[in-house]
Amino acid sequence: MTDLAQGIEQFAVTQKLTLMVNRYEIRSVAGDGQPGHLLAVAQQKRAAFKEQVTFYQDESRTLALFSFKARQRLDLGATYDVLDAGGQPIGSFRKDFGKSLLRSTWHLEASGVTVTGSERSLGVAIGRRIWEATPLGDAIPSPFRFHFDFVDPNGEVLMTSERGRSLRDRYLITLPGARLDGRVAAAMAVALDALQSR
Repeated sequence: MTDLAQGIEQFAVTQKLTLMVNRYEIRSVAGDGQPGHLLAVAQQKRAAFKEQVTFYQDESRTLALFSFKARQRLDLGATYDVLDAGGQPIGSFRKDFGKSLLRSTWHLEASGVTVTGSERSLGVAIGRRIWEATPLGDAIPSPFRFHFDFVDPNGEVLMTSERGRSLRDRYLITLPGARLDGRVAAAMAVALDALQSR
């Protein structure tokens, strides 16, 4: 069975529509590109101001696999630590607030790997911001499909997040060469959805 901690090159993240709680499924990807078996279920902690998300083995939510948590509360430039099941740090990420005014940009670190991720298309980034500034932005989900590319200092892509065509938020995450810890990548992928508007 595929494990996010064991080196994975591709997985899918799907937001599940529930009242009051952000929930996500992380699944393997079959050869035909369709979601495969369940790797983890993520749930945003209730009344935590989007500051902590825990990933569990399955829907029973009895076995926590890893999590991410903000170092500071309600800080636009907060750093989020990714923690393993024992609470030990395995990576971190933070939004670059200045650069994100025009194009969302994140900095991600994990086990000797440092990458910067930004929205692939400047046009889509600007269009999305205009949409979110209108009254429709709060009532109707964004029609824009935004993608992120995370590159290392040498310009090599270590992670991509591509939003699919779906009413629900659905993303295909690719980790070329599996150089990035899948748990850190899954945390970043969920954060791209759950924290994107912050």
